[in-house]
Amino acid sequence: MQNHNNNIISHRIHITGLVQGVGFRPFVYRMAVKHHIHGSVENRNDGVHILAEGTGHHLENFLQSLHLEAPPASEITGMEVHDAETQNLEGFHIVKSSNSSEEITRVSPDIATCEECIMDMKRQDHRINYPFINCTNCGPRFTIIQDLPYDRGMTTMAPFEMCPQCRAEYENIRDRRFHAQPVACKHCGPTYSMIDDGHKITNLYEILHVFAQKIREGSIVAIKGMGGFHLACDARKENAVRILRECKQRDGKPFAVMFRDLTALEEYVHVNEAERRIITSWRRPIVILKTKKELAPDVSVGFPTVGAMLPYMPMHHLIFESIHAPALVMTSGNISDEPIVIDNELARQHLKDITRNFITYNREIHNRTDDSVAMIVNGRERLLRRSRGYVPDPVETNLNVDGIMGAGAELVNCFCLGKGKQAILSQHIGDLKNIETLEFYEESVELFKRLFRTNLQIVACDLHPDYLSTKWAEQQGLEIVKVQHHHAHIASCMAEHGLDEKVIGIAMDGVGLGDDENIWGGEFFVCDYENYQRIYHLDYVPQPGGDAATRYPWQMAVSYLYHYFGNSFRDKNLPFLETIDDIKVNLVLRAIDKKLNCPLTSSTGRLFDAVSALTNTCTESTFHAEAPMRMESKIMEKVEESYEFDLPEDYISLKSIFKGITEDILSGTGKDVIAAKFHNTVINIILAASLKIRGEQRINKVVLSGGTFQNRYLLENAETKLKEEGFDVYTHERVPSNDGGIALGQLMIAAKRRTICA
Repeated sequence: MQNHNNNIISHRIHITGLVQGVGFRPFVYRMAVKHHIHGSVENRNDGVHILAEGTGHHLENFLQSLHLEAPPASEITGMEVHDAETQNLEGFHIVKSSNSSEEITRVSPDIATCEECIMDMKRQDHRINYPFINCTNCGPRFTIIQDLPYDRGMTTMAPFEMCPQCRAEYENIRDRRFHAQPVACKHCGPTYSMIDDGHKITNLYEILHVFAQKIREGSIVAIKGMGGFHLACDARKENAVRILRECKQRDGKPFAVMFRDLTALEEYVHVNEAERRIITSWRRPIVILKTKKELAPDVSVGFPTVGAMLPYMPMHHLIFESIHAPALVMTSGNISDEPIVIDNELARQHLKDITRNFITYNREIHNRTDDSVAMIVNGRERLLRRSRGYVPDPVETNLNVDGIMGAGAELVNCFCLGKGKQAILSQHIGDLKNIETLEFYEESVELFKRLFRTNLQIVACDLHPDYLSTKWAEQQGLEIVKVQHHHAHIASCMAEHGLDEKVIGIAMDGVGLGDDENIWGGEFFVCDYENYQRIYHLDYVPQPGGDAATRYPWQMAVSYLYHYFGNSFRDKNLPFLETIDDIKVNLVLRAIDKKLNCPLTSSTGRLFDAVSALTNTCTESTFHAEAPMRMESKIMEKVEESYEFDLPEDYISLKSIFKGITEDILSGTGKDVIAAKFHNTVINIILAASLKIRGEQRINKVVLSGGTFQNRYLLENAETKLKEEGFDVYTHERVPSNDGGIALGQLMIAAKRRTICA
């Protein structure tokens, strides 16, 4: 409302998005002072509220500056501006945060240490080499928050009372730490300590000295990170890496590596511009990069790539200064499939068989997070594991998802809560196969429910009755919506791109229970959120041993060969069979004949397993999806040939593929050529099926989802060829294509069905 006496206008402004924990209120304060605006700014559960008074010209400039000059980690998704009664206010103030409703605002993910704070570690007397330095533009956020609104008292920084110097910075509008909630210094903040073979060290310089000594000696050191403990050793020392691998019971899965800086990174890996942009971003994920110069062989165990990241905590920068080494293995502090450890005492108990050297600190981690993992395909970021730096950023949807939860799948589990039209995915939970991971799942659900003010009414879960996530959902006493696994995959990608219509959905992965009680995984749908129609699927074959077949890819190779060629395949002297005991082969064939624990499967994952074993690339897997990953790593670039396949009425016959591969093996064709031809064939299947469905159904939008599309070659070329044929192609970017995205799809399907029934 305009005051005609002095031409002063008053506005009430409500801003939503990622606007808490990213220095937004101090930013608003500075913009108000700059543009001669009087009033106030306040954090509430539902976002940032501003009361602004000034002349029309000044207010216009102020509003523009909120969009154009916002802090780097912030994201404005909505701004409502309403006229207000003019009060002739004096000055501009930050009002104490209020907890005024059940609405919520976005919570900031953790933010890597900014360059200015790194410089301050060398020039600010009270923060020289201080390993918890932060400001409004960087530092811990999600891992320390306990409740909203985001204020120091609601975080694990609450026990640390600011000293007068930090308090002065916190209250000084011109200071970069103005209203930075985790602000601290060496006089008032958290501190590190080290346990070295039972001896406690509290002096930081001695900690760094002992750490450097241990690393030079080839020892393993546990380090408390932002979202949990890491296990570290010199990435160039083969003996140290091998011992770490043995102690972690991790035979073949590659280790993540933290490089000292961009210069060291570029010495060891190839980095294009898109990869450089993401690996240096404030989110600081692990990025899968092609190897240039080899580290210790046991780091990548035969793969031509490295999972690389750069330092994101002040302590990381300090330890690299102390060791003068280019790279450290920095893997999750856990044993096998257990969750990453976050508690100091539990770390010493659980990791004592790996190391007796622990670097810890006295601030609690409230929300555990693993490092996120990403890769660049066709110039775009693709998340493989969504956790630190990304969670809890929501997916904005076009449906009311309030009060609904997607329970997720069994493997690489994440769950998803609905709040209004926001779908809030949890951090990476892991494989729900043991009590420790289930407890992490349950504690995280309770935390998210409290943090985001969620009153659950519906839980959507997988059809599979034996999944722990399904069993958990059934125990909640709420309305249950059961969702077919691959329908959820397609729906998750649709949600990411704001689609709500019929699409061609292609879901390729390892396992998902189908409507016919068989194992699906190579599915071609026409679907929307409400329903799906299965148009084509990969040919069914028996899966000997059920889930155990994933550990022994040779069993799938035998199953496919027996399915298509009968016993005659044993007369061909295929090299892979020379490594398998005849008795074991006979047992598999007998089980198939008698249909003993041999469910039928259309899984693309099991197809990749079979071809990997058939080419003698990987006959036994030591970790999930090892066989397909090793197959992809063998691809010879620029091979354009492929194998034949048949597309009868409702399924895709793979007999010609196995005939062609067998002939190539016996004629001496290299694994690298076979791998390329096989991948090209799968791409051709995707293209042929899409063209047929488009011709019949007049649908031009293709959605690709499922763990198989973590295969860089497959995704890159399938996406490209479909676009060349004029399809509108939608693939995952911000949400994993693997089962880590399933919960989002479950949520959206349940929301759509609720809307239709209402």
